[in-house]
Amino acid sequence: MDQALLSYAGVGKTFPGVIALADVSFSVRPGEIRALMGENGAGKSTLLKILAGEYRPDSGAVIIDGQARTFASPRDSAAAGVAIIHQELHLVPDLSVAENLLLGDFPRRGGFLDHKALRARAVEILARLGEDIDPNSPVRALSIGKRQMIEIGKALLRDARIIAFDEPTSSLSARETQTLMRIIRDLRAEGRAILYVSHRMEEVFALCDSLTVLRDGRHVVDYPAMDGVDQARLITAMAGRTIADIYDYRARPLGDEVLAAEGLLGPGLSRPLDVSVRRGEILGFFGLIGAGRSELFKLLYGATAPTAGHLRLRGGPVVFDTPRQAIAAGLALCPEDRKGEGIFPLAAVRENIVVAPRNLDGHPFLDMAAEARRADELIALMRVKTPTAATAIGTLSGGNQQKAVIARWLAADSDILLMDEPTRGIDVGARSEIYDHIYRLAEAGKTILFASSDMPEVMGVADRIVVMREGAIAGIVGRDEVTPDLLLRLALPDAAQDAAGAD
Repeated sequence: MDQALLSYAGVGKTFPGVIALADVSFSVRPGEIRALMGENGAGKSTLLKILAGEYRPDSGAVIIDGQARTFASPRDSAAAGVAIIHQELHLVPDLSVAENLLLGDFPRRGGFLDHKALRARAVEILARLGEDIDPNSPVRALSIGKRQMIEIGKALLRDARIIAFDEPTSSLSARETQTLMRIIRDLRAEGRAILYVSHRMEEVFALCDSLTVLRDGRHVVDYPAMDGVDQARLITAMAGRTIADIYDYRARPLGDEVLAAEGLLGPGLSRPLDVSVRRGEILGFFGLIGAGRSELFKLLYGATAPTAGHLRLRGGPVVFDTPRQAIAAGLALCPEDRKGEGIFPLAAVRENIVVAPRNLDGHPFLDMAAEARRADELIALMRVKTPTAATAIGTLSGGNQQKAVIARWLAADSDILLMDEPTRGIDVGARSEIYDHIYRLAEAGKTILFASSDMPEVMGVADRIVVMREGAIAGIVGRDEVTPDLLLRLALPDAAQDAAGAD
């Protein structure tokens, strides 16, 4: 067990004008879960792509079972017992769950696809995942979290000895996350070597045996055991700054009420809801995945129709039958599924920014020069890191995609921003930039509704926190009275019942 199953030995990789990795070395033993952490651009993805056979290192070597290996393709990597579970899902939406699970390894009988065996193997792996999913369902009908579990199931079916997880819980519910952790611990007990990439520190501390930190493509520090490592120390290693610098909350004067929901009920809500927000306020929404935060935002935005209640905007009643009406009234939504609903991945950064005002102005002709100038101004204002404004937005990091989405709504002159998990899958450095933008928007009189399942984050940035549980508001907590224990007691069904019984 002391012999490393996987080692990176002095690995370097350079792209034109960019040193992605410089002399990175660390090892993972059989039966070890090693976390790999660092900001976006630290080199984590490049290391995984080298392991997956997508890139070849310019220097150094990947060593498996004591032998230096060079993978010419992902097929070579898989043949060596490596499986990579990417954050960006590699599924075929129109194929069934079973077909996606066994794609490339369909069971055959007499030269034809054996549908019975296909279903049986799919049912077996779905049971191991703890998922009650019809294997004949098309993948496009599943939630993001369910699709992520299908991606994990594909790796389990391959029986890989080395498994790398890249932000595997970014779209999972609390129950699915617990199931995944159980599966990973089982894999550790079977002697697999696990490489775990995540920005979620609480998961790393709960799951991992050891930790490697990268910064700017360089190996910063190894922690062979997690004893003595805390969040503050880890953030300093990753970002070169303290935890207080990450959130850097700034108080500001608040104006009059700008938006209120009264007795609002609709899809995803279990009880009528009352909530209001003031000009310049950052109103946090905390709860577990499935608590109803995203559903509430879609009701406010006109994406779904309420079944009861009404909205009040700037003191007067308002009805949004479509998102277009909400946008015209000054509301904007940064959706939870940034890739699927927030951006046009193949379109240019500039096109993604100007698309909202272009659809609102009503003019039959486009002023391309004016659009280009405005996009360039907002790219500079939001500090979007992109080679050019014409670069496809899908090639940017998640943090820069999110900043471009925010720029879109600034271009549309929106003054109420509904931000649903705006920093999901984004490193602490990019998060800090986004928080700074949020504070500056609030200071300029914009109103922010900020939904997050990351408790330290919502405590760090919000003026007040609305806690949701099972489609209803469980409580509203002021910044001066919030504690982690109070938020959990309100957010967790069992904890809430225990608290009620103790009162």
